[in-house]
Amino acid sequence: MDKLKQLESFTQVALKGSLTAAANLEGVAPAVIGRRIDALEARLGVKLLVRTTRRITLTHEGSAFLEDCQRLLTDLANAEASVSAGGVKASGHLRITAPAGFGRRHVAPLVPRFLGLHPEVSLSLNLSDRVVDIVNEGFDCAVRVGDLPDSSLVSLRLADNRRLCVASPAYLKRRPAPQHPSELSQHDCLTLSSDASQTRGWAFTVDGELTHVRPPSRVDCSDGQVLHDWCLAGLGLAWRSTWEVEGDIAAGRLVSVLDDFAAPPNGIYAVFAQRKHLPLRVRLWIDFLKHTYGDAAYWTSPAPTTPSKET
Repeated sequence: MDKLKQLESFTQVALKGSLTAAANLEGVAPAVIGRRIDALEARLGVKLLVRTTRRITLTHEGSAFLEDCQRLLTDLANAEASVSAGGVKASGHLRITAPAGFGRRHVAPLVPRFLGLHPEVSLSLNLSDRVVDIVNEGFDCAVRVGDLPDSSLVSLRLADNRRLCVASPAYLKRRPAPQHPSELSQHDCLTLSSDASQTRGWAFTVDGELTHVRPPSRVDCSDGQVLHDWCLAGLGLAWRSTWEVEGDIAAGRLVSVLDDFAAPPNGIYAVFAQRKHLPLRVRLWIDFLKHTYGDAAYWTSPAPTTPSKET
């Protein structure tokens, strides 16, 4: 049985949550899809899906394997397209969306370079902190940061993102750095006044367990960039993403503390609708982001560094 078909069928079942839905998409009987999944699990020697009469759920191994399958299938489609497209140039209008803070810092500055590489492409960038429905609102691709909800959308992990507890050298001269998350109560902490991702508090790993701490706040703000500026000014400790502060840490403007208790990273993703033939302009944009964000030096550079050419 074709190994590629097994991977494609597994991916469709995992995304659609149903053998029947995956079978309808391919135009075959559900039993055919079921046999492919059985053969795949037998070949790998692990259970990927738990199937009941009501629903299909991924096992832990299945969740990890799904991300790998999506990446492999996307890379294969891109490889085939790069050959079949030959000298065809990307053209048309590209609609993308990203979170406001991340988009201002790490998406918008890349747009001029991308358009310079592809002069027949036009582009609209939407920056919003709400989760945009890219299918119903007509977007080609979203850049998202953090843990992704289950959906029928395809996600490609572009880079890791961690949260760090940081302070300016000036603040740490006045107040000794905390040695344990429990000591945050003794510090001036800068917190977001309204952010769904921080409703449980700041995340740390304590004794091998993920723990959330809600530090007392001397001042708070609904805008993360303001917290960043206040932290640079020495007003207190802040819990910020690496995409925002790694450059400051490399330059010595900020210092990370409590590194031994850092929570596991989440991700930075390109998210797009499931399409058999993704437009060339969308594939090139995703490859452009993957190439740029995949360079570790990019995150500590004072300005975006982009690839010299598309390959």
